[in-house]
Amino acid sequence: MSKYLLETNELSKKYKDHFAVHNVNLHIKRGEIYGLVGKNGAGKTTIMRMISGLATPTSGDVTLFGETGTKAKTYFSRIGVLIEAPGLYGGMSAADNLKLKKIGIGLHEKDYIPSLLRLVGLADVGNKKVKNFSLGMRQRLGIAMALIGEPDLLVLDEPINGLDPEGIVEVREILIRLARERNITIMISSHLLEELSKVATVYGFIQKGELIKEISHDQLMTECKDYIEIKLDNPRLATPVLDQMGITDYKVVSQHTIQVYEQLTRNSEINLAFAQANVAIRSITISQVSLEDYFLNLVGGGANA
Repeated sequence: MSKYLLETNELSKKYKDHFAVHNVNLHIKRGEIYGLVGKNGAGKTTIMRMISGLATPTSGDVTLFGETGTKAKTYFSRIGVLIEAPGLYGGMSAADNLKLKKIGIGLHEKDYIPSLLRLVGLADVGNKKVKNFSLGMRQRLGIAMALIGEPDLLVLDEPINGLDPEGIVEVREILIRLARERNITIMISSHLLEELSKVATVYGFIQKGELIKEISHDQLMTECKDYIEIKLDNPRLATPVLDQMGITDYKVVSQHTIQVYEQLTRNSEINLAFAQANVAIRSITISQVSLEDYFLNLVGGGANA
């Protein structure tokens, strides 16, 4: 039995001569919050549509609950989906929107809708029409719609995009609660790594339709650790000094900059050693790789390109 709730094997989607997604291999375990990270247009939505059964792969396949091919398709009903804007009827209340979907999939539990509204913080909206909801309220209702049928996997495409800070916090708290209290596995896409880092346990980085890295939250935090940044005129004169001090975990990142990733308490000793070796430095500081910088260095260019 597979240890993954969802896997993809060389998953690809081609439109004419262009691969929107190319040979992507994802691995998602039960209970994880998997953050799919990439710039706008990187292929995140296309991947999610194929995983959810809303688009057919050109090649490759999706494995759900250990099953592939035709058998995997029988599990699409266990996936809750919110891709792009939620399909809501603006002239109806939140409860009526949920009731319509509930009827559509054949559910008859009486207390089902009130419990969903409580879960997403919409218990007090009454008969207010959805067209008068804020964007954050509509997104939370969209999540409630995706939860109808009690799915094992929730697929959410950019659910925090365009929300104000309060709305982002509300959605974040709902997702954490779903994972912790209901053991729902969640796949969430975004180009905002800083926000995803507050909920995700695992990340997959997508660039131009290809998966370039999968990494756990703990590994990501380790890679975004503190470091000593040394500004100087000639790094080639400085590296032998670091080597003599037993410092090996460093990198010359530009013609005037060295970053040292170990023995961070020795910055004063490093400064003294350089002075004794007649290596002039401009500055020596403790810095940190920001999540945004990590993302941009990994995929290149601007986050919204």
